[in-house]
Amino acid sequence: MKKLILLLFTIPFLAFSQEKGISFEHGTTWAKVKEKAKKENKHIFVDAFTTWCGPCKWMAANVFPQEKVGTFFNENFVNLKIQMDETASDNDDVKSWREEAKRFAKDYKVAAYPTFLIFNPDGELVHRIVGGGEADQFIALAKEGLDPNTQYETLVNKFNANPGDKAIAKATAAAAVKAYDRDLTAKAVEALINNSTADELMAEDMLGLITKNIGKPGSKAFNTVLDNKAKVDAKLGSGKADQILAAAIINNEIAPVVMKSEGDVLDQTIAEVSKKYPNVDMTSTVASFKPNYYARKKNWPAFRDAVQAYINIDPSKVNASQLNSFAWAIFENCDDPSCVESALAWSKQSLEQQNDPALMDTYANLLHKFGKTKEAIEWQEKAIASVDESSKAEYQATLEKMKKGEPTWVKE
Repeated sequence: MKKLILLLFTIPFLAFSQEKGISFEHGTTWAKVKEKAKKENKHIFVDAFTTWCGPCKWMAANVFPQEKVGTFFNENFVNLKIQMDETASDNDDVKSWREEAKRFAKDYKVAAYPTFLIFNPDGELVHRIVGGGEADQFIALAKEGLDPNTQYETLVNKFNANPGDKAIAKATAAAAVKAYDRDLTAKAVEALINNSTADELMAEDMLGLITKNIGKPGSKAFNTVLDNKAKVDAKLGSGKADQILAAAIINNEIAPVVMKSEGDVLDQTIAEVSKKYPNVDMTSTVASFKPNYYARKKNWPAFRDAVQAYINIDPSKVNASQLNSFAWAIFENCDDPSCVESALAWSKQSLEQQNDPALMDTYANLLHKFGKTKEAIEWQEKAIASVDESSKAEYQATLEKMKKGEPTWVKE
């Protein structure tokens, strides 16, 4: 009898605890959800998720169950989850929404996950949030969906009706950036440029919007920076205009070509494209791109040379974290002694900048791979003495392999 009484008290408690987070509708239809929203004069919040989306799962496990999140969303919204993909384990409720999910993807342009849609009480789309966030941040983003001055879709409609209004264009550009809508961002930034004076374009807030959304070469934003390089550098720092322009050129005219090519056409492509932009110094930006390119191509000797060339441009601008990343990439992927020797030099440079156990661990592993195991053991012991308790076991396991003469890297 005591066990039965305990069970009776436990069940309501569990039910109460589960209601602290967002309360989502179940066993319903879109028509019923809209009807409920209109009756209660609430907006509709839709979590468009997939079963394979990591951030979707994280939001569901860590943000939606929080009491403050539940309080805000339950007071202001009728809440709904729609699974956008199809799996063999889907239950009947999920299956009943499959056609609606396809319509949502098409009508509301859901292409990235998680996407959160907000509809007004009449069932009209007024706002979208792409990507999640911590509880307070997510509540703040959702609040924007309740305010006509910040609602994404409302701003889009206002902008399309009056693209010459600078205040609307600026608000639309900011909202489009948050929604990862690159096309609309470009249109809004272009409208701002068209309706602003030369001095207004160089104002801190405007220049920040332009340079962070430079778009493709030839765009209004790109040409604005190109035509005002000296002014941009005066505001942002020497060489910044060239870096911004070069990044746009590489992302749009070099990377798409060389990444698709089976052969190494990088230098040839850079030379051809550079001729089109004689007023843009691409040296440092190209140098920083090359290691990424050769890493993706898994050409590790070329990666080694590209990294060294990048470092040689200005060693003072390459920080310990970058050096460590370069060195670790060689450790994991290249057995060529000359590559490992270069990585050792980069790793040593990182330790000269920062006395960190993770950097010591990299250096020790490279020493071991290079055949200097006695010295490697000494450095790994130093790393273990400095590392936090949660990582000691991993570092100790590496040390034991070194002592046994076993490789600490994955052998092909």
